[in-house]
Amino acid sequence: MSDKLVGQPLVRKEDPRLLRGDGRYLDDLGRGALAAAFVRSPVAHARIADIDVEDALDVEGLVAVYTYEDLPGRIAEPLPLLIPHPDLTHPRTPHCLANGEVNHVGEAVVMVVATDRYVAEDAAERIRVAYEDLPPVVGIDQARAGERLVHVDVPDNIAARSVQTNGKGDAQEAIAAAPHRLALDLHIERSASMPMEGKGVLAHWDPDDRTLRVHSSTQTSTSVRLAVAAKLELPPDRVEVITPDVGGGFGVKIVHPWPEEILVPWAAMTLGRDVKWVEDRREHFISSAHERAQEQHVEVGFDDAGRLRGLSVEIWHDNGAYVPYGIIVPIVTSTQLLGPYKVGAYRVEFTSLYTNTVIVTPYRGAGRPQGVFAMERTMDAIAEYLGMDRLAVREANLIQPEEMPYDQGLVFQDGRPLIYDSGDYPTMLRMIRELVGWDGFEAERAAAAAEGRRIGIGVAAYVEGTGMGPYEGAHVKVETTGEIVVSTGLTTQGQGHYTSLAQIAADVLGVGVGDVTVITGDTRRFKYAVGTFASRAIVTSGNAVAIAAGKVAEKAKRIAAAALGGGIDADDLELVDGKVRRREDHTASIDLRTVAVLSNPLRYAFDEAAKAATQFAAALGTGDEPGLEATGYYMPDRSTFAAGAHGVVVETDPETADIRILRYCVVHDCGVVVNPRIVEGQVHGGVAQGVGGALYERIVYDEAGQLVNASYMDFLIPFATEVPHIETAHMVTPSGVNPLGLKGAGEAGVIPTSAAVASAIQDAEGLTVRRMPISPSELYELRKTQVSQMTQTTRESRKEQVSA
Repeated sequence: MSDKLVGQPLVRKEDPRLLRGDGRYLDDLGRGALAAAFVRSPVAHARIADIDVEDALDVEGLVAVYTYEDLPGRIAEPLPLLIPHPDLTHPRTPHCLANGEVNHVGEAVVMVVATDRYVAEDAAERIRVAYEDLPPVVGIDQARAGERLVHVDVPDNIAARSVQTNGKGDAQEAIAAAPHRLALDLHIERSASMPMEGKGVLAHWDPDDRTLRVHSSTQTSTSVRLAVAAKLELPPDRVEVITPDVGGGFGVKIVHPWPEEILVPWAAMTLGRDVKWVEDRREHFISSAHERAQEQHVEVGFDDAGRLRGLSVEIWHDNGAYVPYGIIVPIVTSTQLLGPYKVGAYRVEFTSLYTNTVIVTPYRGAGRPQGVFAMERTMDAIAEYLGMDRLAVREANLIQPEEMPYDQGLVFQDGRPLIYDSGDYPTMLRMIRELVGWDGFEAERAAAAAEGRRIGIGVAAYVEGTGMGPYEGAHVKVETTGEIVVSTGLTTQGQGHYTSLAQIAADVLGVGVGDVTVITGDTRRFKYAVGTFASRAIVTSGNAVAIAAGKVAEKAKRIAAAALGGGIDADDLELVDGKVRRREDHTASIDLRTVAVLSNPLRYAFDEAAKAATQFAAALGTGDEPGLEATGYYMPDRSTFAAGAHGVVVETDPETADIRILRYCVVHDCGVVVNPRIVEGQVHGGVAQGVGGALYERIVYDEAGQLVNASYMDFLIPFATEVPHIETAHMVTPSGVNPLGLKGAGEAGVIPTSAAVASAIQDAEGLTVRRMPISPSELYELRKTQVSQMTQTTRESRKEQVSA
């Protein structure tokens, strides 16, 4: 086994504290703070005719009631558009409190502040809001029709329309010239991330030094700080944002500022009292964010071997009532759709549409599950058309290792060229073939059929852009106790940063991982960062930690060389086992903690250790600044690209149409693996969410725009009993675009699950699956519909050709 800690499956340092119940989440803080509650719209689309707060004023314990008219200055302006894009021609963002009109159920209309949450809720119930109903726009079909408008000044409900081509010819001409052509219409339904802990904000205003301290359950404390400062018109240095332990994020907490992140601090400043708000479960359903809903039309041309000649995809994306996070989700779908394949001429067009529903922002996978569904369903359709093995069609289209780096000819979500940095996709498919038992499956199928059972096998592959910029940073300090303190601007919500970042720092500084303490999400400790999302943390912060620790190591060598004397050169030293020592003579060494003492020249001796750094004891003269510490930043030129393939075996009940996953296999490549145990956990968690997205989880609106399953009684999340045992195999193709060779792993597990499960169900049933998720009831209906059709048509006529 290597002496290096990077690559070791160490047990997570953070778990004992969390398992003992010693975690500190937002609602554990702020005892004695005033509580905020919100009156939220019960209708999807309406003008606000009147707000009557009179009855609420009699509630004992009520402190304040605020409507839009009470909001001053920039707080009354719409929330910012976080990621502008030239194709986003009609951006609309919400106000902190509704300004005369509501555009989805759950939009905040009134804020109530009281002595506790119970009183605040009681007062909120007594506030009467008169609404003048407007016709709601619900669902992509209604938005596309354009007969009703979400925003009167947005024609046809179109927020954005974007077209990209890959510069390899005209896609429609390539399709028309191909020997074979197919067309598919695909649907992915709306879903939502469901972190166990919802959002929450606690604010404290110190009027004496005019500083604002905000605790927020967020994925980006540094960006919340800047957003709050801008809205409240405070210098950023007067705002501190601290992220305590976070009970899950999955993307929804990267949005900022949420209205509550502005209103709660503003109320604290206005009232001179601490104010807290903690989201309840229904609020999370109706007022946070959703994802996934898309309709797709795919046209593809291919040859006799299944090789793609041209691919044209049109996507209609439901972005909900507002677009505060821009159009990142459909951009990711349209670019990551290509996966590990060469598709010939490619054209993709997406239209992002307003509806009177909750906003759509990135949810783990962020548009990739939809893109993979489109591509992998297309691969399966080609295989069926040609009568070929499904894996063989995929293999015929793979980018080869010697073609890396591979330029897909598109612009990625980070505004940089979509260039795959490394990967070995043929090996990846070979590994999943072996792991899932593809070649021996027909015998398995026959044996199951003999028992009256119906089973099927499916596979799906993906490529995931990870580690995007613009940057992350880290500060590394060696304390005089020998403890290494690593501070980053990242937040952490379960990714194991306290362990994986410690492994990187420990390797560079030659100490044990137990000697390293990692601090995240506190702008008092590190102010410059972007955030934890999009599978970027280990790539960006991991490299930043390595850079900062490397600076500390070089400084330690310089100081140690001066302290050891004898003409020792710093280049002759190394850091091992908590010491700085000479490579050729280990007796010439000095403890790293002593070097930390010497790094800070002292006039006064506070203890025995400090004596060594006083002016008559030390004469180092290295010219370095005091302190054995350094700050480092990593700014990637472009994203890295992880990849993987999933294989799944399902059984469908011939009578009840119940769907059961029998085997689930994952081959995963995230470059150099810092901690295999943590990566495995990330993959497993992602697959669990993917299974939910494939078979259980969906957000359902009725025609009036009412969310009809806004509780855990109705929104089905898989239990452990529904999540299969997951067999994982890792492969490593180091990234060539960052010093450590890392790629991200946070979203990988969820990306191809719906596509792989759909493939397996179709294989088991002999039916065409074009919509996910799929329930037993829907499979039953699919059987009735398609079997009926198949009795009237030949198999050949089921092939959906674009033209004769």
